[in-house]
Amino acid sequence: MKYKMMSLFAGVGGIDIGFEQTGRFKTVWANEFDKNASITYQENFADHLVVEDIHKLNPSQTPDVDVILAGFPCQAFSVAGYRKGFEDERGDLFFEALRFIIEKKPQVVFLENVKNLVGHDNGNTFRVIREALEFHGYHVKYQVLNAKDYGNIPQNRERIYIVGFKDRETYKNFDFPNPIPLETKISDVIDFSTEQEERYYYTEDKQDFYPLLEEAITSQETIYQWRRKYVRANKSNVVPTLTANMGTGGHNVPLILSDTGIRKLTPRECFNVQGFPKDYKLPDLAVSHLYKQAGNSVVVPVIKRIAEQILLALEETKVDYNEQLEFVAIGN
Repeated sequence: MKYKMMSLFAGVGGIDIGFEQTGRFKTVWANEFDKNASITYQENFADHLVVEDIHKLNPSQTPDVDVILAGFPCQAFSVAGYRKGFEDERGDLFFEALRFIIEKKPQVVFLENVKNLVGHDNGNTFRVIREALEFHGYHVKYQVLNAKDYGNIPQNRERIYIVGFKDRETYKNFDFPNPIPLETKISDVIDFSTEQEERYYYTEDKQDFYPLLEEAITSQETIYQWRRKYVRANKSNVVPTLTANMGTGGHNVPLILSDTGIRKLTPRECFNVQGFPKDYKLPDLAVSHLYKQAGNSVVVPVIKRIAEQILLALEETKVDYNEQLEFVAIGN
């Protein structure tokens, strides 16, 4: 038996993939408003995506599901955003997800967001989210996990994961995964040897600050960033947090010393750094859109490990319930 999932704010399907990689979860209905992210999603998934503003959708007209996934847009809560939280029009999207949760009453709710959600507005934003879920019958656990510690992916990416269970026993059976060693190397996700398209390279002709790059970027063991006036070296042997605006230039673009010159990561490398499968298809879109999609997405192996724990909790509860039924039957 596979647990049926609904994916809200589906993006390019990173959360869906993590759950589906367990072999026991299947997305049967998804929603995404961004037309370019929708193109990428549909390139990789069966035709169950509704491309529409979630405010216009009626939850009662959607299929019944066991799990609702919602990586609701995080700009309203992130350091990179304006920190306005629910005052930002994007902040109300949690309540749109809540409409679906109230209507469908899934066994499990899975939410993902930036780690700053916990402390935003002195904790009030997160308190509202947690209490809303609890008011509607969910028992909630949450934890901030870093991809480099929990996903075996060389990226310094901290996110909060919130899991709500309708059944209290399942909630008690669930634990977030333990840390694991980081064995995946930067060279496993970034191709330092193959020459890439010219547009990915930084050169003296294109960047007036190139001499500073050339002076500072000296190692293939390190990922660098241009920080407006200086080069920042990320010496922890991991990629800094990928962001949605990598394709627009600026100070947070990861740079490497490849065998063929100083360049930024390609979109495919960014998806690799998010742990997407090698066979994940990238459509023929402007690279700025692909960078945005990668930066907005999730680290798939972290999602998979949490999904495995959710599955264990669901199955353990089912076994306990069946054992209770057998005990009652024997007693009678």
